[in-house]
Amino acid sequence: MARDLVERRLAACVQMLPIDSIYAWQDKIEEAAEILLLIKIRRADYAEVERAIRALHAYATPEIVALPIEQGSADYLGWIETVTKRKA
Repeated sequence: MARDLVERRLAACVQMLPIDSIYAWQDKIEEAAEILLLIKIRRADYAEVERAIRALHAYATPEIVALPIEQGSADYLGWIETVTKRKA
């Protein structure tokens, strides 16, 4: 999924962090080893990124949340804009 998003220029970078999760699902408490993806995208691409995640993810209800970037270095934010521009 991470490679697909970067190759399609929907994401500038995807960081993959192994995590252990405990969560409520279908009236049970579940525990699972998962990979948390931190996906750097342009706000304008959110809907397309969500569609791609849903198409690629095995879960019926994957965790997909957007956290706004309040501040960031101009160089880094410019890099995200540059590498996520799709070719015409």
